[in-house]
Amino acid sequence: MRFLPLFFLPAVLITGAVEISGQPIDYGRDVRPIIAENCFQCHGQDKETREGKLRLDTRQGQRKSGVIEPGNPDDSELIARIFSDDEEERMPPEKSHRTLSVKQKETLRQWIAEGANFADHWAFEAPKKSEPPTVRQAEWPRGPIDRFILARLETEGLAPSSETERERWLRRVTFDFTGLPATPHELDSFVADVSAQAYHRVVDRLLGSTRFGERMATDWLDVARYAD
Repeated sequence: MRFLPLFFLPAVLITGAVEISGQPIDYGRDVRPIIAENCFQCHGQDKETREGKLRLDTRQGQRKSGVIEPGNPDDSELIARIFSDDEEERMPPEKSHRTLSVKQKETLRQWIAEGANFADHWAFEAPKKSEPPTVRQAEWPRGPIDRFILARLETEGLAPSSETERERWLRRVTFDFTGLPATPHELDSFVADVSAQAYHRVVDRLLGSTRFGERMATDWLDVARYAD
């Protein structure tokens, strides 16, 4: 049985290094992390620290800035600044203690060349249905999610792992959902259930558990500094 918790899917499907050659740039995945880490400190939403009246964290700020010429990276001051050999002109400045890698610079160049499209944070975007991709090992997927996972594996030149033992699967999924080990009774019940719905019943039981809610809330409570 191949199982991946739903709350891990974004990390699997949208993270990882992006090859500059060939693959279109996605603003939220490829560009926002670069400028958020290296530019927002001086060109973000805080008016008190914003320099040069340049704001790069909004669509309007980017368009009105004049430093980005969509479709023309060579005419864009943003590109000229990040590639500059002059320490007085180069961005980010030395005093920020931030530097862009060659790949990050080329990502920004490609982004502008492709039109410098902007996208709001994914949390504010309406979900869109994606058609499962075509895969070479068409017999492997047991559902639509498997096809997304397999497509990424094939892109990376990897093969799916072999099916694990039922006992090990139960331990893994129980830890993933609740942070706790499966009890001996749960293990015995699952091994004894040889029906086609055995795995589904386990997942439904764990999703309905209060332990699952506690597990999911823990990270957000930490972010909210609940312990303080």
